[in-house]
Amino acid sequence: MGIITILWEKWTEFKRDFYKITLAAMVAPLMYLIVFGLGIQTSSHGEPYLNFLIPGVVSLTTMNGSFNAIAQNLNVQRLYEKAFDQVMISPTPLWQFIVGQILGGSLRGLYAGGIILLLTMPIDTGLIFNGYSFLIMFLNGAVFSSVGVVVSFLAKNHADVPRFSNYIIMPMAYLCNTFFSTESMPHGLREFVGALPLSQTSGMIRTIANGGAVDIKGILILIAYLIVFTGIAFWFIYKKKNL
Repeated sequence: MGIITILWEKWTEFKRDFYKITLAAMVAPLMYLIVFGLGIQTSSHGEPYLNFLIPGVVSLTTMNGSFNAIAQNLNVQRLYEKAFDQVMISPTPLWQFIVGQILGGSLRGLYAGGIILLLTMPIDTGLIFNGYSFLIMFLNGAVFSSVGVVVSFLAKNHADVPRFSNYIIMPMAYLCNTFFSTESMPHGLREFVGALPLSQTSGMIRTIANGGAVDIKGILILIAYLIVFTGIAFWFIYKKKNL
């Protein structure tokens, strides 16, 4: 019941701010597609660059949508509304509160990525997006929702979350196999960036979009990230750290 309560809260918030959330999910990705995909006529790996770009933009959109849906709101609730005091004394198990936040954020990311897919459907690219694509988008959203939960615990003030986003999330958005392949990076950096969750997501969605098979190893890597960051979030809330 605790998880359902959290999801209902997220659903109420989504309905209240539907137009704001939808527009926020559309603007930046559309600019990427227009400027890089349509404005710069080039090719990548022997195919139109737009075919390479769309899976990357879908991936980074799920990342941004999930992280932003959780980190900022949860940080405000913790620091200013003192909502965690109510969570601690409520009968809701603490793990359900964390899981509900992660599920809510991942669904928000999935929605944001789905919008980009709908907007690009009229473009004749021949790309394929199926159930596995949405599963990977959901997992990617869950990973960055869990990152958002951890960041909300670590942030000491309202400005810390945007700083983390600028230093960590934004570089990943540009470097992690989204706008160009990690294959062009120097040895060492290529392996490091390629192991990051967004690189895995972009690569898997791009492979599926071009008719390839699902990379089970990539899915396991995303699950491993999810377990690690969820475990850290559990540690914070059960140890009552930074509440």
